[in-house]
Amino acid sequence: MSALRIAVTGLAAAFPLGGVFWDYIQYLLGLHRLGHDVLYIEDTGKWCYDPISMTYTASGANNAAYLAAQIAKLDPGLRERWFYRDSAGQSYGAGWARVVDFCRSADLFVMISGSCFMREEYFAASRIIFIDSDPVYTQGSFLAALKDSGRNNDPADHEVRARAEMIARTDRFFTFGENIGSPGCLMPKAGLEWIPTRQPIVLDCFQPAIVAQAARRRVLTTVASWEPAEKAPVIEGVTYAGKSAEFERFINLPSISSIPLEVAISGPAPRERLSAAGWRLADGHSVSADPWSYRVYLAHSFGELSVAKNAYVRSRSGWFSGRSACYMALGVPVIVQDTGFAPGSIPAGEGLLTFSNLEEARLAIDALVSAPARHARAAGEIAREYFASDRVLGSLLDQATATSSGPNRPRRDPAG
Repeated sequence: MSALRIAVTGLAAAFPLGGVFWDYIQYLLGLHRLGHDVLYIEDTGKWCYDPISMTYTASGANNAAYLAAQIAKLDPGLRERWFYRDSAGQSYGAGWARVVDFCRSADLFVMISGSCFMREEYFAASRIIFIDSDPVYTQGSFLAALKDSGRNNDPADHEVRARAEMIARTDRFFTFGENIGSPGCLMPKAGLEWIPTRQPIVLDCFQPAIVAQAARRRVLTTVASWEPAEKAPVIEGVTYAGKSAEFERFINLPSISSIPLEVAISGPAPRERLSAAGWRLADGHSVSADPWSYRVYLAHSFGELSVAKNAYVRSRSGWFSGRSACYMALGVPVIVQDTGFAPGSIPAGEGLLTFSNLEEARLAIDALVSAPARHARAAGEIAREYFASDRVLGSLLDQATATSSGPNRPRRDPAG
C-alpha cells in the first residue's frame, strides 16, 4: 500500500493516564511506522482530567505539556505531529491552519471511540472511519438516539444524539466486538455494517521493558475502574452493566487462589470489602501516572487476572482488552473472563487462559502457576501473531480504503 495521509483522534491528553495513552497513541505510532503521513488530533470539546488534583479542569495547558513530552519520548519523529484543543478553545501543538490543511488532503480520518468533536473541517478528509472500542455501549447509545428523535430535553440525551448523528456520517465502522453478527452474540448492529478489529500493539515499545521471570512479583495484577462513566445501555429491555457487576461474582476468588491477586483500582469502589475478601489494592492513578509507570507495573507482574464489563460478557461480544494485549506484549500471561472471543479468533489455552466461573478461574491460576515460563513464552507469541500493529493496522487500512458502491451509512436517518 502506498503512503497515506491519516488523521488519528484520541483522549491521550484529556485523560492523561498510562493505559489511555497506549490505547490511542499506538494507532498514531503504528501508522507512522508503516510509513504513513500522520497527525494526531485531540478535540473533545470537554474538560480534561487533572491527575494531580484528581478533578476536571477547563484549561488543558498542563495536559498539552504532558502529551508533548510523552510523544517526543516515544518517537522524536512525532514531535510536531499532534494538535490538542481544550474546552476553553485554546489550542496547542500544530496550528489550526495546519490541521485544516492536513484534513483537506487526508486520505483517512480515524475517529476512535467517538472521542473527537467532529467539526466540518474534519469531514473534509476523503474517508472517515469509526472504531468502536466499547461495544454494546456504542450500539446502545446509537439505538437510544434513534428512539429519542429529539423528544427528550435532557442535555445528556442530546449529547448522545449528537454523537450518533456524527457517527452516522462515517464511511466505515469497525468494532472490538469481534463476534458481532455471529450466532449467540447479542450485540445489535444498530442499522450499521460493522467490521471486527482489535487493539494494535507496537511491540518494540514493550520489548525493552520485558522483565525476567525471576524478577517478577509473584502476584497476579490488573488495572481497573470499578464502574464506567457511561450510562448503562438498555437494549431490547435488557440492561447491561459495567465491570462491578462481574467483579461481584468473583469477589471471593482470592480465598481459593494459589497466588495473591492485586487490583490497581481507581474511582469509587468498595475498597474495604475488597480488602476483606483478600484482594491486594494498589492505587490506580499512581500505577498509571504515565505510560512508562504503567508499563513497569504490567511488566513486573506474574500475570494478569481480570474480569470484563458485564456488557461485554453478557452479550458474548468477543471483546478483548487492549490492556491485556499490552501484558502479553511484555511476555506476561493473562487470565481473563471469557467474552466469547476464543473460538476461531484469539487462541486460548497457553499464555491466554479464560474463565467463566470461580472454579474455572481457580484452575486457570493453578495452570499458570505450574508452568509460568511456558505461558510467558506463549503470551509473547500471541501478542506477535494477533496484536502486532503492522498486522492489525494493515488489515484495518485494507478494509477502510476498499472501494465500494457507496459509503457505509445507517439504513435509518437519525433525524427520524
